Amino acid sequence: MKKEDFIFCPLGGSGEIGMNMNLFAYGSSENRKWIIVDIGVTFADDSVPGIDLIYPDPGFIVDKKNDLLGIVLTHAHEDHIGAIAHIWPKLLCDIYATPFTSVLIQEKFKEKKIDIGKKLKIVELNGVVNLHPFEIEFVTLTHSILEPNGLSIKTPAGTVLHTGDWKCDPNPLIGETINEKKLKQIGNKGVLAMICDSTNVFSPGRAGSELDVRNSLLKIMEKRKKRIIVTSFASNVARMESIFYCAKKIGRQISLVGRSMNRIYKAARQCGYLKDLIKPIDPRESKKISREKIVYLCTGSQGEPNGAMMRISSFIHPDVTIESGDSVIFSSKIIPGNEKKLYKLHNQLVKNGIEVISEENEFVHVSGHPNREDLKDMYNWVKPKSVIPVHGEHRHMIEHINFAKEMQVRYPIQVENGDIVQLYPGEKPKVVDKAPVGRMYVDGNISVGEESQSVKERKNLSYNGFLEITIIINNSGSIVKKPLISFKGIPSNGDNDSFVFDLEYKINDICKTFSLKNSKQEENLIEAIKTNCRKAIKEKTGKRPFTNVNLVRI
Repeated sequence: MKKEDFIFCPLGGSGEIGMNMNLFAYGSSENRKWIIVDIGVTFADDSVPGIDLIYPDPGFIVDKKNDLLGIVLTHAHEDHIGAIAHIWPKLLCDIYATPFTSVLIQEKFKEKKIDIGKKLKIVELNGVVNLHPFEIEFVTLTHSILEPNGLSIKTPAGTVLHTGDWKCDPNPLIGETINEKKLKQIGNKGVLAMICDSTNVFSPGRAGSELDVRNSLLKIMEKRKKRIIVTSFASNVARMESIFYCAKKIGRQISLVGRSMNRIYKAARQCGYLKDLIKPIDPRESKKISREKIVYLCTGSQGEPNGAMMRISSFIHPDVTIESGDSVIFSSKIIPGNEKKLYKLHNQLVKNGIEVISEENEFVHVSGHPNREDLKDMYNWVKPKSVIPVHGEHRHMIEHINFAKEMQVRYPIQVENGDIVQLYPGEKPKVVDKAPVGRMYVDGNISVGEESQSVKERKNLSYNGFLEITIIINNSGSIVKKPLISFKGIPSNGDNDSFVFDLEYKINDICKTFSLKNSKQEENLIEAIKTNCRKAIKEKTGKRPFTNVNLVRI
């Protein structure tokens, strides 16, 4: 008989924060079964023009879809579920998620007009899913979203605890506290490896509680006499409830602004949360309420160009106005990489006489990830034989390895995307192979690889501009009039405008070396014109534009 093994392989989220996608497999090389844990996205930056979302290339597991038992989701943040509607059609497997996550999953498929039928399986909190040879037990944790779960993944070789995203919040306000009892039970039975969140490993102490944030927000909001606008992550339902609570306490109405905020509110209500709150009013109706009696809770806490907060601050929101003397509370973390656009938004507000309150000057936010004291608790409950840090950049994961050694873990192991880690057999886990990994870009409505022509061309256009040349040729093979030249994004200061005339002469000289009657030479002619014109513009402007040449015969 072939020897059976237990394998872990991250395709995304190890070496980066975002687009988490993890594979587990058990069996022999002849009969190995797989599961996917989470299937997320990350958000593109300015280096990839025209791209908003990026997700892991699923090719490695798509090739094994006949042996794939299902997708198991830990919670509903975009970096854990955002790619599901893009990847699932290639897999067509069952999906397992708790009720709140399931509602948001259904909406994603509905937006894409994809019918998943009965493939979505709703798992009760702390429920168990049997996918032989895997027995997967959901463990209620606390995080900055409803229904975060760790996964106890049991196989004949032993058990792995995949924590997902978590923290230790003694007062999460909505949902249960962390299921410490079950974690200890899992630890007492023995844990081969713990796959663990690394995001806040550099942060001492504890992540903090949502109740503490609520109390601080109430004190802040009580002192404000004019319009109050709070912007936060829409997915943080506990924070949403806190804003409702504070609005009621200070005798104000509340209005939700932004598509995501309303979507999460409805999903939470559908799952039985947010029941005993004041009723939010439509932003269109809020215009009738004086600025001293309204609180707005809106999207755009990271300065997103299309977020409600950016439109409000630019005075272009159709329903919400803002004036000097009003206050804006950014009840969220300033995510690394977003500083530039967020500070631009802050400056825009204060310039117009609006007070800006953020984590920099008040206590208005706590993280959803474990600080070092939280990690110590998890290690003491679970007592894993090995720890594999994930959900972090390399600097986070290396620090997490050092932390695990301090906690006397025998076999901490550092991995990156694509590493195939053999958890069993063997005394300690080890990287035994490498799976192909990559990134897929959502380009409009189409998913393309990171080496796709469309992305390369758009980068070239954004850096170097565009040049188009049209040459009209008559039946006798002569050029009719002068070439038509148009360009975009090529710098001009008045001194270098003559490059257009230089190009006309150069194009005519090149055409004289070819027989324009012979259509078989067209391809070589076009290439010669492109090469020489780009070289000429490079000499004049320093730019090598994306160039298109049209030969038109009349």
